[in-house]
Amino acid sequence: MKALESLYGQFSVHTLCEALEVPRGTFYNHIFRNKQSDTLAAKRLEQLKVQIQNIYNDSEQIHGAEKIAAILHTKRIKASEKYVSEIMKEIGISSVGITAKQDYKKWEKGKNRNFLHQQFHTDRPNQVWVSDITIFKFSDKYYYLCAIIDLFSRKIISYRISQSSSTQLLTKTFRQAYSERKPETGLMFHSDRGTQYISYTFVRLLETLGVKQSLSRTGRPHDNAVSEAFFSILKKEELYRRHYKSEIDMIQGIHRFINFYNNERPHSTLQYKTPVQKEQEYWDKKKESSLK
Repeated sequence: MKALESLYGQFSVHTLCEALEVPRGTFYNHIFRNKQSDTLAAKRLEQLKVQIQNIYNDSEQIHGAEKIAAILHTKRIKASEKYVSEIMKEIGISSVGITAKQDYKKWEKGKNRNFLHQQFHTDRPNQVWVSDITIFKFSDKYYYLCAIIDLFSRKIISYRISQSSSTQLLTKTFRQAYSERKPETGLMFHSDRGTQYISYTFVRLLETLGVKQSLSRTGRPHDNAVSEAFFSILKKEELYRRHYKSEIDMIQGIHRFINFYNNERPHSTLQYKTPVQKEQEYWDKKKESSLK
């Protein structure tokens, strides 16, 4: 049968079966069983990927292959630790403990440190961006919101929502901000020391674009106070006040709030201007000075 399979498609079934003296019915049954088996295996693999991702998300990215395999076993799903580990690598997830240790070693070899020093006022837009990732729960699922804020105006210049707190979430959010804002040279990017921010992929991205990275000191959340304040406002004024009907409703609610935050909500640190007003005022003054 293996010989027939290797030649199948090169010669007619009639010629092959006649040459090897195999009934055509036997050959067709063999091919059908193999295709059916492959389809079932592929379907089971996709289901297993979803189950592994769900267990990983429910643990807030803490569980590794060993614990996920054990949890699958309690659900009567057979999958070895080695097989779970292979699937985790394939879908791009890993235990926070492992990731943090690997990424911290990479970061430790560099010279990144806190350059912002809690100086939360700048002279112009696109001089300093600050960022953080927050977690919230909706309909028994965890979601992650990554936001980037221009320190000059407190404007949310880019944000993304995902069910995975991955480096990809951060890089996509940053690339969106960079593409839309097109900052001049001298941009500083400040964040805490989350695994995504000190990952090789993201650090390399900043280096390639000539962006200076600044990181909060360990155990000093006030070093990233502007990001912390925004997420506190978002949760208090939007997420904890609303009863969303669906995931789409929730995402649209966050979008509406950020639009309101940027365009209509006055900020005391901006002399009660909105972020959009603050930036517009800057660009208007710059235009006036260039005409003199």
